[in-house]
Amino acid sequence: MIHLHCTKKLIAKLPLDQNGLLKDPQLEQPALHEVSEANPLDHWHANLVLFQGRQCLIFVHDATRFPLFIPAMKKADFAGLDGLFADTLISVLGKAGATEWQLDRAVHLLGPLVCDSESDRSVQGSSTEYGKMIRYGLLDGGGSVVDLAPYSTSVWLADTPMGIKGRGYVWPIKEMLGVLGER
Repeated sequence: MIHLHCTKKLIAKLPLDQNGLLKDPQLEQPALHEVSEANPLDHWHANLVLFQGRQCLIFVHDATRFPLFIPAMKKADFAGLDGLFADTLISVLGKAGATEWQLDRAVHLLGPLVCDSESDRSVQGSSTEYGKMIRYGLLDGGGSVVDLAPYSTSVWLADTPMGIKGRGYVWPIKEMLGVLGER
């Protein structure tokens, strides 16, 4: 399972059951699998932000500050967030230079999202910074949020140093690939 700490705005949009799992009408039953090791992909923060009137999601991995950006979410997309998150993560890792072994490991470590409203101000601060980078770095020049490629935008964000309280500045791509390990 992957714990996803959501903002109040986002959690209000998610169709959750009493355990914090997404109720996806496309799936008969969630594909639960237990990971026997400590999961380095666990614990993400997610924020729902509006860019040009479009609902967008910014995910930030707590330990590495690795970001994922999903633009122009529609109401139906929220129920399928498990699959959307997994697809985006694997695609962004591939664009960021992950090896085949790291991608396979990431797929193995993925599980259903368990959503809650817990938060860490340091991680939320990183999410806010990523939002500013999108707004002022990509959209202020007249670009459209629907034209932003989610995978390329995520890699662009991850290729910027980000501060982690108590650790100083880190490169999110390098940190994420490091926690996935090498073979």
